[in-house]
Parts: sequence; structure tokens; C-alpha cells
Amino acid sequence: MSDLLRAPAEIKFAEELDWLESIDDNPKPFSWRLSPKMVRLFILGSERSDGLDREISQKWFGDRSFVERSIVTLASDRGLLLIGDPGTGKSWLAELLSAAISRNSTLVVQGTAGTTEDHIKYSWNVSMVIAKGQSRESMIPSPIMTAMETGAIGRFEELTRSTSDVQDALISILSEKYISVPELDSDNIVFAQPGFSIIATANSRDRGVNDLSSALKRRFNFVRIPVVTNKKSEAEIVRFRTEELLGRHQIELDVPPTLLDVLLQSFADLRASAAAAGSDDEKLESALSTAEQIGVLEDAILHSNFFGERALTARTLASSLVGSLARREPEDLAILNKYLHGVVEPRSKEEGGSWPEFLEGGRDAIATLS
Repeated sequence: MSDLLRAPAEIKFAEELDWLESIDDNPKPFSWRLSPKMVRLFILGSERSDGLDREISQKWFGDRSFVERSIVTLASDRGLLLIGDPGTGKSWLAELLSAAISRNSTLVVQGTAGTTEDHIKYSWNVSMVIAKGQSRESMIPSPIMTAMETGAIGRFEELTRSTSDVQDALISILSEKYISVPELDSDNIVFAQPGFSIIATANSRDRGVNDLSSALKRRFNFVRIPVVTNKKSEAEIVRFRTEELLGRHQIELDVPPTLLDVLLQSFADLRASAAAAGSDDEKLESALSTAEQIGVLEDAILHSNFFGERALTARTLASSLVGSLARREPEDLAILNKYLHGVVEPRSKEEGGSWPEFLEGGRDAIATLS
């Protein structure tokens, strides 16, 4: 695990999964490694009322009903579509579900404009075809086909970014539960084994890029993941990811709770400003998601560790915020400058604390980029 840049959930939490599997005596659908109850516990973490001999960490922060509905959907014969704004944790939830159910979250197809039917069905090893002809041995199964053959969960990221041809090919897989291989004379149908399902994700901001057909929508149960607006929940997510980052990079660096509060408040202020804006030109190009908030903090932590005093400061945090969110010039810089003068400056005078240094760091960053 230490040799991996980013270990998948089934490797990162292998010890927890092994332990949960060893004590799980609840009914399991199909070939699931864990029962629905234990899948939920793995994702949402244990509570004292569960009466377990060890604590299970919480890995996804959100309404438990979203997790429960996702699990119930996967226990049926329907696909699961997680839809929401960028940074709401759709992909992370999909990975955790796949890891808990199949112990394999890596059977993934990434939807793009260049994704073809081959990416969700199969392709051929050209050299083997030339040498021995087309056969099962010379066929290269897609991650989705591999999931079908093994009764596992296949994942399709950013479904609405793929073309209608690819989406149409997915309809037959979800409805018929097999893939035909017309190039072969025999053994030319790959049937899905019990336990196979698909978790797809879609960005709600991509509406209109490649809208899903009504036929494909009928094959999915939709679970909409909202933007986290509760400060306590968002703080838990950011803190969880920060601890993960520090551990992965083996960094010993102090992240004062007061600076975490400054970061959370800044994003809340900027979201309120975007909601009140009259046009897109008055909004930051950033979605201001929790994921982007984590990115700002990660940038500040790494900068402090490598180039600072090995302690996170309000100045460094402000510089990272400006550097991460100012994507258009001069529009985004003007919006951030207005925020600093109209909101942060009065607050720094009234509340003091870390805000004056945050204000100074933000102004310096804008001046450098202007």
C-alpha cells in the first residue's frame, strides 16, 4: 500500500473490510462480500449503539438515507445513478460501495467525448488476432464486461459526457444483462453473473451536454447528492481529508481550528455572493464545492510544509485561496478583490483573530496575479 500514490478503498481499508466480513452473519444478496447492513456501517462508520468490539471510521459524510437507497438499488436488478454538483462526493461514494460489495472498485470506465462502445464492451489484441485469429483469448474485456463475468460492481464516471451511441450500448447491458460477441462463431455471449450492477455518476452542471434518453433513465435509480451546506458536516469532511493528506505525505504540520473556520466561512461568503449575482460574469468560475475547499487547504499545507515555517498561517491560506479560485483574468480577480474589501476587511476590524492576516495575504496574492 505504501508504494501506491493513491490506494483504492478496498486496499486502504482492507483491515476493516476483513474484520467486518469475519463478523457478518446477516443475509447477503447475490455474491456480495458484506451484507447491506455492514456495507452501510463501513461507509458511515460505527456508533456506540452498534455494540462492536472496534470502531469503524466514517468515510462518507452526508445523509444516511442516500447511502441506504444506493445500497437497496444495488441489491435489485437496476443500475444506480449518483447525480449532483462537482465535489459532492459522488465518485467517492461509488468507490466505497464497490469496495464494500465486491472488494474491487477499479472496474471503472471514464465517460468523455472520446469514449466508445469498445470501452464498455470489448476490444481485440491485434497481435494475437493476426497470429491465431479471433477468440476469447484474443478478446480484451472492458471493465464493465469484467464486472459482468465476475458478478461485481462496474462503475461509469461522468455518464452524461459520453455520446448517445455509448449510452445506447449501456441500455442493452442493463436490460438484457449480457453482451453478444458477433465476431465469434461459438461461446459468443458473455452473461452477467449474480451480483453484477453498474454505478454511474453524472454532473448536474453537464445537463444539456449529452442528456440521457428516457430508455436509459428507466434502467437507473437516481440518487441526487446535494451540495453540503451544513458547516459542521463540511468541517468534518475537510478535517477527514486533511488528516488523510497529512498521513499520505507523512507531514507533521499544525492546522489550527481557527484557520479551518476562516476557510469554511470564506467559502460560505463566496457561495452567498454567487447566489446573489445577477450574471455569470459576477460569479467565480469555480463551483466552490467542498472538494475545491479541500484543494485550497491541501495547496496551503504543502506550501507551508515545503516553503514555509511548517505551520499553516492565515497568509498562506489566503494566497492559496486566491491562487486556486482565480481562473479567469481579470473577472475572478475582481470578484475576489471585491470580497476582500467588502467582507473580509470589515470583519477583520470587528473580529480580529486570523482575519487581518488573511486579508493581507489575499491582497498580496491578488497584486501578484494582477
